[in-house]
Amino acid sequence: MSVFKQLDELSVFVEAKMKKNNIFTTERMFCDVYCFEPGQRQDAHAHADSDKVYVVLEGTPKISVGDDEHEVAEGGAVLAPAGEPHGVSNEAKTRARVLVFMAPKP
Repeated sequence: MSVFKQLDELSVFVEAKMKKNNIFTTERMFCDVYCFEPGQRQDAHAHADSDKVYVVLEGTPKISVGDDEHEVAEGGAVLAPAGEPHGVSNEAKTRARVLVFMAPKP
């Protein structure tokens, strides 16, 4: 496994649905880049024993955690603590890329 990666080269978009592109996976965590075309979403869901961090690399997706939902600009970060429902939607007219970390890995 290479410990050095170029995120732009690993960011693949598809028309059918939001695309998860794995960057790193270990026994303890994973790191992905989620790519959203306009109108795509990741429905709200929860992980009982894992925390998730979203970092917006491109675009302005809406990210929800619990009852809160905010449009998050590039460079913004959001924590979804274990057990809290969370999701992402791209309602903008441009693409969105979100770096995602989860630990421990489910």
